[in-house]
Amino acid sequence: MTTKDADDTERSHGKRHHVIAAAALEDGERAIIEIEGREIAVFRIGDEFHALLNYCTHQGGPLCEGLVDGTLSMDENWELTYECEGEIVSCPWHGWEFEIKTGRHLSHSRYRIPTYETELDDGEVYVRV
Repeated sequence: MTTKDADDTERSHGKRHHVIAAAALEDGERAIIEIEGREIAVFRIGDEFHALLNYCTHQGGPLCEGLVDGTLSMDENWELTYECEGEIVSCPWHGWEFEIKTGRHLSHSRYRIPTYETELDDGEVYVRV
């Protein structure tokens, strides 16, 4: 991989922006940063990093400032199971829930938050916008 600049490299999938050192985010933590006039949150889930626009499609709330938790699902026997621990973010304004990895709303798949490609390079996290 060749780079013109460690912080900002033009690529086919958008410009690459340095965000944070991977070691600075523990599992379950997030960092909210501004890139090109957009507030974007980078979440660490295990060894993966996911970037999501900090904007709720419901009423424009600061989605990524909300609670990060899991969700309940029901199987064919009506048994409830708690799953996706640390993979769901709830908007602090009205509780709308979205999957951090995909940006999809839990109940209505037509609602989606923009996600951004992340890269881990030499211990540093980058986001493409």
